Amino acid sequence: MPELVSPGQTAQAAGRVPMYTPEFAADPHRCYRQLRERFGTLAPVELAPGVPATLVLGYRTAVRILNDPERFPADPRTWEAGVPADCPVLPMMQWRPNALRNAGREHTRYRQANTVGLTGVDHHRLQVTVERVAVSLINSFCVAGSADLVRDYAFPLAFRVLNQLLGCSVEIAAQAAEGFRAIFEGIGAERGNELLADALLQLAQFKRAHPGEDVTTRLLRHPVGLSDTEMVHQLATLYGAGIEPQQNLIVNTLLLLLVDDRFRGSALGGSLSTRDALDEVLFDDPPMANFCFSYPPRDVLVDDRWLPAHQPVVISMAACNTDPAIRGGQFTGNRSHLAWGAGPHACPASSLAYLIAQEAVDQLLDALPEINLAVPTTELRWRPGPFHRALSALPVVFAPAPPLPEG
Repeated sequence: MPELVSPGQTAQAAGRVPMYTPEFAADPHRCYRQLRERFGTLAPVELAPGVPATLVLGYRTAVRILNDPERFPADPRTWEAGVPADCPVLPMMQWRPNALRNAGREHTRYRQANTVGLTGVDHHRLQVTVERVAVSLINSFCVAGSADLVRDYAFPLAFRVLNQLLGCSVEIAAQAAEGFRAIFEGIGAERGNELLADALLQLAQFKRAHPGEDVTTRLLRHPVGLSDTEMVHQLATLYGAGIEPQQNLIVNTLLLLLVDDRFRGSALGGSLSTRDALDEVLFDDPPMANFCFSYPPRDVLVDDRWLPAHQPVVISMAACNTDPAIRGGQFTGNRSHLAWGAGPHACPASSLAYLIAQEAVDQLLDALPEINLAVPTTELRWRPGPFHRALSALPVVFAPAPPLPEG
């Protein structure tokens, strides 16, 4: 059991571990193990230079925190008041009028609108959309015999599918994607925030004038009566979840399928499926590895450690899912991971994300079953950043194939 630490002493107990370095990105699981050995279920970290936080490493501790919004509310405004405007992680963590960054009545209001907007998606039509987009992208590189599955497949697929779901034009969506990439990587994040807000305001205003059968229109029509400003932030949340994490889920699953012999045989009748690979990735390398922020309004004692008031508490889904206290045995078919969060802020779009990722992976492997990595796994590079688990590139080679018929 960790020693009892008094309020305000957590940072002095040991040097905080930076989560923004290339070294952390290269092998985060080693870092999680070391943190667990030193600190137990809660560890002092830095999300960016000078930005302290507590990282939750224990599965059961995380579940308790995620289901205790009174002691661990998601509203960051008091914390945010002391953070410089150019802080690279601020755009990811700052208050917004959306369900992720509010508690109580406002959280319920935003959550209701988003749930209705997302549950209105026709899964069959979505599957057809993913197939059509996948085939078009595969045809753009199948003759060449090589591709980067991040740049050439996963990112444009997630991007185009989300545009279809939101009823967003390519021009507006391109600006939104540029903004989000800057935010996720913490490079030019303030400018990225401005680009994103402007693009999403354009989308909200366009759909007010030209409604359709899409998520944006359902949000606008919801009885809670979202303003244009509120719509910008609902759409920002959907873009945040629908592009980078979706891309990373597809890529991380493809990597597992390409390097793990348990899955390599699945296309030829093996026992493990794409869905099994997705679940394993969601346990071990979830696309959002560290997320689900909360900000205790007062010092709070958890697992014999005092967590300071108004300092971020960050759930490490990757560390919690691999917590030795709950891991052991065969995990095939087990979906008790925290990759979608838990409690009142759990992701309402998990079924859509599963469908998109599974269809994207299956379409690619059906079209190019002999696909292989173009480089050793030791040469793959993970993008720095405290929140995501994201490859910079996934280069592959395969026998050149003729284009697929497009419907």
